Amino acid sequence: MLQHFGPQVINLLAAVLLLLAFAMLSQRRILSLINLFAAQGFVLFLSTALVAALTGQKHLYVSAAVTLVLKVTLLPWILHRLIRRLNVKWDVETLINIPTTMLVGILLVILAFNLAAPISQLAGTVTRSTLGIALASMLLSFMMMITRSKAVPQVIGFLSMENGLFFAATAAVYGMPMVVELGIA
Repeated sequence: MLQHFGPQVINLLAAVLLLLAFAMLSQRRILSLINLFAAQGFVLFLSTALVAALTGQKHLYVSAAVTLVLKVTLLPWILHRLIRRLNVKWDVETLINIPTTMLVGILLVILAFNLAAPISQLAGTVTRSTLGIALASMLLSFMMMITRSKAVPQVIGFLSMENGLFFAATAAVYGMPMVVELGIA
C-alpha cells in the first residue's frame, strides 16, 4: 500500500513545501517567518522519511532524523532566542512590495518547471515529478534572500534555500552521501 500511495503523498508534501515557500516570501513578521521555516523543515523531514521507507535507503532515515533535530527544533529555537535577545520587534522590510514579489515568484515557478521538465522525464525515481517543485522552492528562497533588507530574514532565506536543495537531492537521487549532508546541515 505504501508503494502505491507513497509517490502521491510525496507529491502532496512537495506541494506543501512550495506553498510554504510562497508563504515565507510574502511574510512580513519575523516570528512567523521563523515558524514557517520550522514547518518547512517538518515537511522536509516527512518527505525524507517517506522516501526512505519507499526505497529502503537506510541513510535517509538518519538524514530525516538530523533534519528533525536541526531544522525543526534547534535552528528555530536558536533564531527565536536570537530575536528575544536582540529585542527585535520589527516587521520584515522588503525591497519590492508583496504583490510584485508574488508575481515574480509565479514566474520563477514557471521557469523552474520548464527547466526541470527535461530532467524529470529522464529520471526513473518514484519522486521524479517533484524536481520542478524543489527547484522552484530554491528559486523562491533565493528571491527571499534578495528582497529582504535585514540579516535575519536573509539567513532564513538561505536556510530555506538549503531545504529546497536537500529536497531536490532526496527527490532526484535519494539523498547525498552522509558527509555532504552533514556538511550542508
